[in-house]
Amino acid sequence: MPFLDDLRQYGPDATYSMTLAESRAYCARLTASHYENFSVVTWLTPRRLRPAFQSIYAFCRWSDDLGDEIGDRQKSRELLAWWRGELRGMYEGSVPARHPVMQTLRETVAEFSIPIEPFEALISAFEQDQDLTDYPTYDQLLDYCTRSANPVGHLMLYLARSFDAENVRLSDMTCTGLQLANFWQDVARDLAIGRIYLPREDRQRFGYSDAALHELKFTPEFAALLKFEVDRARALLEGGHRLALLLPRDIAVDVDLFSRGGLAILDRIEGQGFDVLTSRPRLGKLAKFGLLARALFCRPSPVTPRPTKLDHAARSMGGSHRIPTGQGGTRP
Repeated sequence: MPFLDDLRQYGPDATYSMTLAESRAYCARLTASHYENFSVVTWLTPRRLRPAFQSIYAFCRWSDDLGDEIGDRQKSRELLAWWRGELRGMYEGSVPARHPVMQTLRETVAEFSIPIEPFEALISAFEQDQDLTDYPTYDQLLDYCTRSANPVGHLMLYLARSFDAENVRLSDMTCTGLQLANFWQDVARDLAIGRIYLPREDRQRFGYSDAALHELKFTPEFAALLKFEVDRARALLEGGHRLALLLPRDIAVDVDLFSRGGLAILDRIEGQGFDVLTSRPRLGKLAKFGLLARALFCRPSPVTPRPTKLDHAARSMGGSHRIPTGQGGTRP
């Protein structure tokens, strides 16, 4: 598997040395090589922001793969602990950043004054995946999304220099909606690695048994259950879609594209009668091009970036940027 090859090359026991330019190129390749429901970096992404987008995506990709691709939960816990140590070492400056992701991420957090908390929250969510594999309630699933998905939106707001309460609220709706859309797209795939994100209370409500789920039986009860969950995700995505109107124009198209990608997947699920057990819905290149065109030609009006506390703090330091330090973060 490609990730296991990367882990052997750049993992805790590997011996290697990379220049910053090589590390940037690695993150760019990683970003371009993975299928996502939306394009993380497009030709519309401002050139000045592309390395930052790629460094954040690469961090998220490694975190996710350490949790999902190892095949041994205890080993995943150990590797996620190592990954947290690499992150904290990079923030504290106690050792030079060596991993290609941490080398490039160090530049990003310094330039945009990003605190450690969103990154640690993501690691915490992937650690939770090793222990909690079946969610009793929807509220518990939403709590998981506050760490598995919403921090990614917070990171995008830092890149846009638009981190404030209203933008965070809309971003959280969007990111939770995207995470749920991905869960409903991947019911069979997640079950294959021992995870069930369909809340148990909802499965019981619609009369869909655990035995039927494990046998991947598509029934009218499953269709009704998934329609219910798809409607929930759609409401979140539509509720947060206004975020693109509040962001600087050069980043708004990318954010708009994220939302459209999530909504398009929900449309695909509905279009195949909510049967995600026998066929996984996905977006092809043509569909993604159509989303990009709609995001481009339905562009939000440009807005002037609003000053934030981070901007004022940067000016008070004479415009310099430094990596924030401190304990911070969500603890497992």
